[in-house]
Amino acid sequence: MYDAFIIGGGAAGMSCALVLGSAKTKPFAVDKRIAIVTHQKTSHLQNALFNNVLGLAPGTLGADILESGIKQLQDLYPHVDQIENEKVTSVLSTSKGFTITTNKSTYHSKIVIIAVGYTSLLTITGLESYVEPHPKAATEKDRIWLKNEDHLMDKGLYVAGTLAGWRSQFAIASGSGAQVATDILTFWNGGKHTKVHDKV
Repeated sequence: MYDAFIIGGGAAGMSCALVLGSAKTKPFAVDKRIAIVTHQKTSHLQNALFNNVLGLAPGTLGADILESGIKQLQDLYPHVDQIENEKVTSVLSTSKGFTITTNKSTYHSKIVIIAVGYTSLLTITGLESYVEPHPKAATEKDRIWLKNEDHLMDKGLYVAGTLAGWRSQFAIASGSGAQVATDILTFWNGGKHTKVHDKV
């Protein structure tokens, strides 16, 4: 049983994993089991070029960020399980949380974060009732969002990034993933507002 299970290895999912992973020394998070399905083939970062993102050198490629993000998570927070080469096919609610099924295995988690792209090709069984046209994308692009309130779709079920209804900007998607992570940390910390900062 995982405590948090992130689906999606793009900007939102990786940011969420990094923030959750960074809380490993906090008493309320020290024993938490975290996993991320790092499926990135459909990520919009695959063909992205960044010139307008604070902190990134102009000309940075999204494909490079995907690769370096996985390494950063592994090097800094190896306790976060990275599940590679699997695609999630269903997320179903249970009495103890959620059952996540992939094309290769089955997992269980108390909390699930959906952080995949916002295309209408979303094929994860169990999420159909949340799907609506994206409120901040051009109609002709046929984008969707998963209906939520401040990233929360239902008890223990979160959505982050463009699929949460945000515009497709790297900084916005990353921030959305980090926001979800701090909301989960706050929950784990008994409702006391929580964030994780490293200092010199």
